[in-house]
Amino acid sequence: MDISWLTARPIAHRGLHDRANGVIENTLSAAARAVEKGYNIEVDLLLSADEEVVVFHDDTLDRLTASTGRVDRRTLAELREIPITGTTDRIPSLDDLLRLVDGRVGLCLELKSLFPRRPDERLVARVAERLAGYRGPVVTKSFDPEVVAAAGRIMPAIAHGIVADDASDLEYYARFSRMERFVLRHLLHAPRTRPKFVSYGCDDLPAFGPWVARRFFGLPVITWTVRSAETRRRVLAHADQIVFEGFDPDAAA
Repeated sequence: MDISWLTARPIAHRGLHDRANGVIENTLSAAARAVEKGYNIEVDLLLSADEEVVVFHDDTLDRLTASTGRVDRRTLAELREIPITGTTDRIPSLDDLLRLVDGRVGLCLELKSLFPRRPDERLVARVAERLAGYRGPVVTKSFDPEVVAAAGRIMPAIAHGIVADDASDLEYYARFSRMERFVLRHLLHAPRTRPKFVSYGCDDLPAFGPWVARRFFGLPVITWTVRSAETRRRVLAHADQIVFEGFDPDAAA
């Protein structure tokens, strides 16, 4: 499978959003701006209560909308009625995003997970259904190695990547043992989960796991979330492309 597009252009983190100008992350407006600039797009995917795939990062509605409560407690129809704060945008479905992008730029779809709990493969299965008829460049990725493994089984024609960092944030990794964090940090699950690319936190590069994946196994490494031209220059010594926000990589080149 050819994923050379993944490293050919910078990847707009949750679309080319600009909150100061009313363009919010993971909306169709943010995606449209990225398409206009020719940037690949990274978005987050969750399931609604009726098992529709929606483009949204948080488990709850509280931060980005005028409503509250868990996203997975609302149906897609209910979510469509909730405006993104300060905008006319609504929470889009994956189908909405695919229709908008229509293959004009690449899509990097992050599958959210509550790991280390046993992964719920419904999201993977529903994404596979939505992508079955899509002909544009697309990959998926996840922090959860088990989701990456499931995606490989369920969507074998699509490349799937692992998202990782140094696993030092004990608030985020509170449920993990020291050994589990070690495995995640160094990508030691890779012989079993078979990721086709690595997405690694920019503040933690250089790192042994991505270096081995890139040097010895030829896996592309993309890095997140780059917020300045200075950081971009530093991390591209250790990665093949950036996931960015808050600046325009073309203007800063």
